[in-house]
Amino acid sequence: MSMNPVGWFEIYVDDLARAKTFYEAVFEVNLEVLGDPNESSIQMLAFPSDMEKYGATGALVKMDHVIAGGGGTLVYFACDDCAIEAARAKTAGGSIQRPKMDIGEYGFICLVLDSEGNMIGLHSMN
Repeated sequence: MSMNPVGWFEIYVDDLARAKTFYEAVFEVNLEVLGDPNESSIQMLAFPSDMEKYGATGALVKMDHVIAGGGGTLVYFACDDCAIEAARAKTAGGSIQRPKMDIGEYGFICLVLDSEGNMIGLHSMN
C-alpha cells in the first residue's frame, strides 16, 4: 500500500437533520450536501475538507436499508484499483458485497466483508 490507508468514511444515520445538527455543534463545522451520482435514495452531508492537509474526510449518509448504530460506520481504504483489493479480500476469506461501481467524478468503490463479517469500503480513482 503506497498511500495512507484510510481515504474516506461514512457514518450512517436514521435522521439526517438531527445528525447534521449534532455533528455541526460538536465539531463547529458546516456540513454540505454531497450528491450521489448513481442513487437518488442516498442522502449525504459531507464534512469540510482540505485536500492539502493530512487526514481523511467523509460524510453522514442516510440510505434505505442501512441502520444507524452498531456497525454504522464504514471506512473506505484508498486503493490504486479497488477491484484488485476486492479480489484479494475474496481470496483471503472475505466476500464481495458490491463489485466495482462507478461513482462518477469521485472514482470507483467496492464493498467487501472481511473475515469477521465487518463491511469495509475500497475506493480508487481508476
